[in-house]
Parts: sequence; structure tokens; C-alpha cells
Amino acid sequence: MPTITLQAVEEYLRTLYAKPVRVLSMSSRGKQEEGDTLKGFGYGTPLFLEYDVAGERKKAVLETMSPSSYGHDHFSDRAQAILWEHSAFNNLPRHVRSLDSGAFLDTGNIISTGRAEEFFLLTEFVVGKGYFKDLERIRDGGGTTELDFQRVRSLSDYLVEIHAGKLDAPPLYARRIRDLLGHGECIMGLIDNYPPSFDFIDQALLKRIELLCAEWRWRVKDRSHRLCRVHGDFHPWNILFREGADFTVLDRSRGEWGDPADDVSTMTINYLFFSLQRTGRLEGDMEKMFALFWENYLAGTGDREMLDVIAPFYAWRGLVIASPVWYPNLQAGVRRALFNFIQNVLAANRFDPASINRYLQ
Repeated sequence: MPTITLQAVEEYLRTLYAKPVRVLSMSSRGKQEEGDTLKGFGYGTPLFLEYDVAGERKKAVLETMSPSSYGHDHFSDRAQAILWEHSAFNNLPRHVRSLDSGAFLDTGNIISTGRAEEFFLLTEFVVGKGYFKDLERIRDGGGTTELDFQRVRSLSDYLVEIHAGKLDAPPLYARRIRDLLGHGECIMGLIDNYPPSFDFIDQALLKRIELLCAEWRWRVKDRSHRLCRVHGDFHPWNILFREGADFTVLDRSRGEWGDPADDVSTMTINYLFFSLQRTGRLEGDMEKMFALFWENYLAGTGDREMLDVIAPFYAWRGLVIASPVWYPNLQAGVRRALFNFIQNVLAANRFDPASINRYLQ
């Protein structure tokens, strides 16, 4: 990655706005996803910009993507992801807006040509507090208020809204289910990045999970009537709340269209995740939030079929939060419970939200 200089950023912004621009600050501090030390890996480091455009103060975030073995090995992998993000962010309600995409030259200048070494994305800066902060507070004994349950309903309603957008494209649905297994950020990519042996996790266990997921692909891939508009990475670190239940979403990923089980599994598994860290099971207010999310979503969509297809999506997200790469400081008991959850969900013919603690055994 070339060195990013204030001069290069300033020249780029002048071209973008076609007005005089003065960069006031440029820093990697101020990251919106900062929390406790549980999460240990990310795909890139954002650069926070504050600048003046002809007398008007603005803030933005310049995002890059680092090479990694999660399907980002090649320059073209990273370019594809960033160009897609620029084209897709502004098509989703409440998503932070992308202002531009561009590339760094080998000289350090910022333009978009065939000489590019790396691409970047420039988005608006959105004020808000990550939703994971609410879950950390509850996990740590801070208690809940009615606002916590309002926010659960708001997030569930949001998915009801965006999932109402449908697309008739059977080959695209089949690809999205194929990517669920084979994409570098999904099931096989996660598995390939686990250490060869870690505590109770060995190659035999990971192979067994991968084979179960392959069986699920054949059960799901022809259900193209389920293809709908999705966020694609709808987890608490990608949601910024302000007052009340007003929020903005960040960093939708991997495609504008997919199965709605992707978004539902990504959010609901986090109520389980934070409750496991506190008591080793889903209970108390986290259980109520989990149940409310499911009840509200199913009432709003009538999509009972989701219970027949969500297992491999839960397996993928379980592999993420149980990963010693992504979450190196997780308690061993929580990691084991998550692997029990993955295997038991994959072994069941139909997911039952009311019996989730049974899947932990």
C-alpha cells in the first residue's frame, strides 16, 4: 500500500468537489467500531478525514482493504469488493452513503486509471454509537430498558422492509448459495484460516462441518424464489444508533441480492454470542431480545420457510465468532458452545428458535 499523504488526499478532494479544499485532520483514530478487546481481526484500517470545501466543513472516511487469505489475496479481489461497495451502498435504505471510489498510483497520487495499485472507498462520516455497545452493556450487567427492545423491533422491521424487495434470477440465487460455501469470506474461507489445531478444534471437526454444509447447499440452492435485497453483513458492529431507535447501517457486503436468512442469522446469533459470554447459555434479557427479533420478523414477513434454510447461514456466522483469529480472547467454554451450536443446527432438519439452548449441548 503506498503511503497516503495529506497533499495527495487534498489534491484528490479538490478534483472530486471541483472546489478549493483544505484538509483539517487525517487520522486512523476515531474508529467507529472500537469496543472491548474481544474482536481481533478486520479487513482494513479506515482513515478519518475532516476537511473544508469552500468554507463548508465536512467529514468522511477513506477505507482501504488489506490483502488477506479471506478471498482478498489478489489486487483484483480487493478492487472488485471496493468497486461493488461504491455501486451498492447508496441503493440500500439507511446505509451510509458512498461519496466516491478511486485508486492509489504507485507514485502515491490518488486517481482512477489502469496504473492503479490499490482501490479505496470514500464514504460519509456518520455520527452514532455501535449497536454492539448496547450488547456489551447488557452482557456486563448494565440491565435493559424499553429502548433496548424498541431497537430490536426497529432492526427487525428494517429487515422486513428491505427483504420485501425481490428479484427473479435463479442463477444468481444459486451463486449466492455457492458463495456461502466457497467464498473466501464465507464457510470454506473461514475454515481454511483456522489454525491446524486449537484447543478442541482440529481438522477432523472442521472437515465434518464443511461436509455438512455441502449437503445443505443441495437442499437450498434451487429455492430461487427466496432471492431478495439484503445487507449481507448485518451485525452489531455495522449499525450506528443515535437517539431512540434511529440508526444507520454500514458496510453491506458480498452482493445486493441474497437469501434473507443471511441477515437474520447474522444479527440473531449475536444475542446468543453475548449471552454465552455472560452465563454460558441464552437466557434473561438477551433471550427475550432474540425471541422478539424472530417473532417480529416472522410476523412481518410470514417467511416460515426460513426455518428450513437458515442452518448453513448460522454455521457460517458461528465459524466467524468462534474463530481464534477473529476473536482470540474468547473464553474456551463459549467457543465450545458455539461449535456445539453449529453442529446441532446443521444436524436438525428445521431450526427452532424456541429451543436454542438445546443446540448448545
